[in-house]
Amino acid sequence: MGVGDDMKHKAEELKGQAKEGIGKATGDKSMETEGHVDQAKGKGKQAADEVKDAFTDK
Repeated sequence: MGVGDDMKHKAEELKGQAKEGIGKATGDKSMETEGHVDQAKGKGKQAADEVKDAFTDK
């Protein structure tokens, strides 16, 4: 995958970490949960890209 995709996925993960932190700080369980979901999406997309890269680099 391209570097742009890698950066977008990492940004999604970081956005999730920020949401989680804000949710914890403010007691907003909904935002905290959204943060967890965003992090999981970002990590999942990064993992999928790594698998695709492993097969396309050969």
